[in-house]
Amino acid sequence: MGAPVSAELKRHRVGRTLVLTISNPQQRNALGPELYIEGVEALNLAESDRDLGSVIITGEGGLFSAGGNLQRLQANRQQHPSVQAQSLDALHSWIETIRAFPKPVIAAVEGAAAGAGFSLALACDLIVAARDSVFVMAYCKLALSPDGGGSWSLSQALPRQLVTELLLCGTRIGAPRLAELGVVNRLSEPGGALATALELAEQLNGGAGNALASIKTLVNEADQNGLSEHLALEREHFVRNLHHPNAGLGIEAFLAKQVPRFE
Repeated sequence: MGAPVSAELKRHRVGRTLVLTISNPQQRNALGPELYIEGVEALNLAESDRDLGSVIITGEGGLFSAGGNLQRLQANRQQHPSVQAQSLDALHSWIETIRAFPKPVIAAVEGAAAGAGFSLALACDLIVAARDSVFVMAYCKLALSPDGGGSWSLSQALPRQLVTELLLCGTRIGAPRLAELGVVNRLSEPGGALATALELAEQLNGGAGNALASIKTLVNEADQNGLSEHLALEREHFVRNLHHPNAGLGIEAFLAKQVPRFE
């Protein structure tokens, strides 16, 4: 028998899109500290790469992620609580890095996105999911509570009663239902999530990076601001973007009924 295959976050580029693939075949693409560190590192490198316009996070082998590694969690119960706290800090660092990343991040989901895998998908700016994929946060069935910002993200996106049911009952919810609720942006046929995500990424890659970054910031901060604060933030971003060279290119192209080529 060969040596066990360790978990890794594979990276490859398709045009101007970086594809990050969760690969942990022996644990159903379970997440762990090594993946969190690789995820932060990959996004930090991608942020400074001017040739990259977007990022896709997906899973290997027709499965997004089964969430946490239960064997590791059981072993951590025998350790000092700080061990698990440090692991969660690493996960949450990756989640915050995705949210703060100035370029669009798309989750391409096949199979199941469970637990922290669901949280990871929710942290992305857009979700593409196969029609037969399912999402679940079954922490309650393990006598645990959510992590990875899942309870926060769901509470931002869905009515309180539905969020409560998903978390208290560990109810599975299919991609078509999440699409109806506005959480999933695009549905694909089974096996086609990555291809559909790449099509969406290509569309985004044609946009002006400075404007996309501003839009992402405004959306992320909308729930934290009062109207007056948010209007001031919109003014700041609008004025900055108007005086960016891309605005000149965009306005000229629009008036000429041409496709702009942004810097």
